[in-house]
Amino acid sequence: MADRSKHETLVEISIPQATAAELMGKQSVRATFKLSAGCIEAISIVATQLGIKQKSLFDHLVEDPQVLSSIARGIDTESIIRPHRIQKTYVISRRSLYSLEKISKSYNAPRDALIEYSVQRLLPIILKEREKHRRRKKLLVGLRNHMLEGRKLLGKLHEQLGEQDPLFEKMAAAMGLYESTQHQMEDIVKRGEILEQFEPETLGDPESQATD
Repeated sequence: MADRSKHETLVEISIPQATAAELMGKQSVRATFKLSAGCIEAISIVATQLGIKQKSLFDHLVEDPQVLSSIARGIDTESIIRPHRIQKTYVISRRSLYSLEKISKSYNAPRDALIEYSVQRLLPIILKEREKHRRRKKLLVGLRNHMLEGRKLLGKLHEQLGEQDPLFEKMAAAMGLYESTQHQMEDIVKRGEILEQFEPETLGDPESQATD
C-alpha cells in the first residue's frame, strides 16, 4: 500500500516539459559575419580569460532582443564608416541568430554593425582583466622567489637529515605540489599575455573608424 502511495505521489509531480521550439532554439548553427579585427580579438580574449566557449559568449551578447533593439535604435546607418573587415564564422544558437536577424530587419541595422556595437559591451571586462593580469605578473615574481627559498630549505633538510627522514619526505611532497601549482599559475599568466597586445582603440565606435 505504501509503495502504491509513493508511486501515485511521484506521478502527480508536474515537471515542466521543454517545447519543440525551445529545443530548436538551442540548436547550434554557423553564422558568418564581417567584423573588425578588434571586435574578433575582443571576443577571443574574453572567452579565453573567462574560460567560456565563444558560442556561450556570443549567445549572451545577441540573444536578448531588448538589448539588441536598444543598440539598433542608436545606430545611424547612414553615417557608418566601414573599416577593413574580416570574414569570421561563429557557432551560435538558432535563437540568437533569429533574434539578430529580426532586429536587423526591424531597424534596418546591418547585422555586422549590431555585433560590433554589442561587443563594445565587453570592453570594461577586458580592461578589468588586463589590470588583473598586470597584478598577477607582479605577484608571480614573489611566488617564484618563494619557490626558490623552499627549494633551498629542502636542500638543507636533505643534507642534514637525509632522504628517509619524515620531515624531508613531507617537505618534498609539499614542494612537489607547490611546483605543480606554480606551473599552472605560470600558464594562467602566459594566457593573459594577449591582453597586453590588445588596443582598446580597435574596439572603438564603428561610426568613427577609418576606412581602408
